[in-house]
Amino acid sequence: MPLDTEKTDPAWAWAAYQPDAQRPWDLRLAGHLYRRAGFGASWPQLQQALREGPAKTVERLLRPTEDVAALNRLHDEFEGAMDPESESTDTLRAWWLRRMMETPHPLLEKMTLFWHNHLAIPRNRAVHGLSVAKHLQLVRSHALGKHDQLLDAAVHDSAMLVALGGKVNRKAQPSLDFARAFLEELTVGPGHYSESDVQGVARAFTGLMVVRHRFRFVEREHDDGPKKILGRQGPWNGHDAVKIALAQPSTARRVVAKLYRWLISETEPPSDTLLAPLVEAFANDYDISGLVGTMLRSNLFYSQAAYRQRIKSPVEFAVGIVRAMETLVSAEPLGHELAEMGQDLCHPPTLKGWAGGTCWLTDATWIRRNNLAWAMLSGAEPYAGKLDPWAVARKHGFGTLVKAGRFLADLFLQGDLSAASREPWERAIAQVEAAKGNPSTTVRTLAHLAATLPEFQLA
Repeated sequence: MPLDTEKTDPAWAWAAYQPDAQRPWDLRLAGHLYRRAGFGASWPQLQQALREGPAKTVERLLRPTEDVAALNRLHDEFEGAMDPESESTDTLRAWWLRRMMETPHPLLEKMTLFWHNHLAIPRNRAVHGLSVAKHLQLVRSHALGKHDQLLDAAVHDSAMLVALGGKVNRKAQPSLDFARAFLEELTVGPGHYSESDVQGVARAFTGLMVVRHRFRFVEREHDDGPKKILGRQGPWNGHDAVKIALAQPSTARRVVAKLYRWLISETEPPSDTLLAPLVEAFANDYDISGLVGTMLRSNLFYSQAAYRQRIKSPVEFAVGIVRAMETLVSAEPLGHELAEMGQDLCHPPTLKGWAGGTCWLTDATWIRRNNLAWAMLSGAEPYAGKLDPWAVARKHGFGTLVKAGRFLADLFLQGDLSAASREPWERAIAQVEAAKGNPSTTVRTLAHLAATLPEFQLA
C-alpha cells in the first residue's frame, strides 16, 4: 500500500507497535518480522513469536540467548584457513551461506549482508579471497555495533582499500579515486562535497598501503600538513577524515534511508520529515542496533505500508526455503546458483552494491528461482533430498496430506495469499485430497508451488 511519507506523522510511525483488536499480532506479522530481520522462520520460531509477542521477539532477534560466538568462531576458523594467494571466494561464499542457514542470530547475518552491500567489493577489483574473508569478519563484528567504528575499521582494511582504489596512497600522489569513493559511496554522498574536499581527504589518507594483501601504514608517506575537509581545516589523518565525514548530516541521513529501504519499504522513498527523528538519534550515537530496533518495533514496520514491500534477493529466497525446512543443504552448488541469479556473494557488481528491487525479478531469474526451488525441494542432486517437507510437516503434527498442505501455506506464506494465488493453491489442495500417490512426492510438489507463488518472492 503506497504511503504518503510527507503526511505520515513521525511520532506515530516510530512509536512501538502495540497489538490491539484492529491490528492484532498474528502469524502474518510474525512471518513479516522474520523475513525482514532474518531469512524467514521455521515453524517453531513462528509459534514462539506468536506466544511471546512482537516486543520480546524483536529483543530475542537483536540479542539471542544461544551461543552465537561459538558458531562464529567455528566459521571464522574455516574462513581464515583460505589460501592467501587465491583470488577465488567460492569457498568463502559457501561458508557464509552455511552460516546464514544455521546461525541462531539471523539478524546479525542479515545486517552483515546489508553492510556488505554498502561497503561493496566489486569482482573487477581483484581482491584476494583471504582479504575478503577478513573483511567480512570485520563487517560482521560491527554489523550491529557502532557505525563510526565500522566505517573507520573498514576504510583501514586491505580489501576496502583495494576496492576503492587506495592500494597505494603516497604523499606525492594521493589517491583521488579512493577519496572520491569514500565521499560519494560511503559517507556524504553526491552533491555534498567539492573537488577540494576530495583532495583534502586523499591527502588525509596518505600513507595507507596494501602490501602482500595486508594493510600497512607507512608513516613517511603520510602528508601531515594542513588540509581542508568539508569546511574544517587541520593536519588531518584518515581517522580524522572519517570523523569529519560522519559529522555531516547527509551521512547519517544516507545510512538511515538505506536501512529504511532494507527493513521498511523499497517502494516509496521516505521524506526527510519522516526520517528526521531517526537521523537525529543516529547522528548522536551511531548505534546501529538501536536504529534497527526502533525500525523493527515501530508502527510503520507493522503497517500495510511496509508489509511485503520488498522483493527478496536470491540469497533471501534460497536461505528462506532452507531455514523453513530446519536443515542444511550443500552450500557450494547453491552459491553458484545464486551467482547465476545475479547475487554473487562476496562480489557485488559495483561499488554501489546490488541494485535490488525489481532488478531481482526478470523472466530469466524467475525461471531460475522456479528451477532452484524444485531442485532443493524435489530430493534431486545436488541437494540430495536434504529438504523433506513431508517429514517437517509430520514432525509438527500435520500427518495427512491435506493437513500438510495447509501447514505449508502457513509455514511459507503465513496463510496470506492473494485471490490470484489462492485459486491455484486451493486447486492443488483439492488434487491432493484425491491423490493416491507417494505422499512424500505429493508434499514436495506442494512445497515447490508455495515457494514459487508471487507472495513468497516478497519480504
